[in-house]
Amino acid sequence: MAFEQEINVIRQKIESYKNEGKSLFASSSFQTHSIPMLHIIAQIDTSIPIYFLNTGYLFPQTIEYKDELANLYGLNVIDQKSSTPRNMQKDSNGRLLFTSDPDFCCHLNKVAPMEPILHSFDVWINGVRADQNANRAKMKEVQATPQGAMRYHPMLQWTKQMIWAYIKEYKIPHHPLDSQGFTSIGCEPCTRKIDASQMGDERMARWFGLNKTECGLHTELIK
Repeated sequence: MAFEQEINVIRQKIESYKNEGKSLFASSSFQTHSIPMLHIIAQIDTSIPIYFLNTGYLFPQTIEYKDELANLYGLNVIDQKSSTPRNMQKDSNGRLLFTSDPDFCCHLNKVAPMEPILHSFDVWINGVRADQNANRAKMKEVQATPQGAMRYHPMLQWTKQMIWAYIKEYKIPHHPLDSQGFTSIGCEPCTRKIDASQMGDERMARWFGLNKTECGLHTELIK
């Protein structure tokens, strides 16, 4: 079986955490390249909750894809939303925050909803990869969060080529927007298509034209 060694490494790490009595959860944005990690978790323990940060601005295709994969692999997916209603996410001029202050918009819809989860669990499994951007290239496999939980990055040293080879090997369905030229899919207002001549890293499609490459989950919630 292809990837047997990689799967076993992750299995051993997760089982060691469980044997230590630690509580675990994972998070996912449910892009196609996110699914190998979830597929591996499903082979190890489907009871591990998968938190899905539903910002209210996601493409409807992302919601459909999330539901499809949850049913296909028996994932325990939990929607997590901001406690600040969208109609209150406006600046002093009445504009929605993603137009005037995308960092604060991300804080309300990504960082703040994740913080209480980190207070409730010991280990956060997430699928960041070192080859995605310069910030992630500096990360370690295991790192602490300010809330006390540990971050476990099982896919950190996986390359983009490995991810797509895994998807092909296990016939994982693709996000519906892949075929339309989207390389990195987040909230609809802050995601665009990027042609090959513009590509740097795969996350250039997010917050295009801004000095911003992260939503805060992997900058604010890490020591």
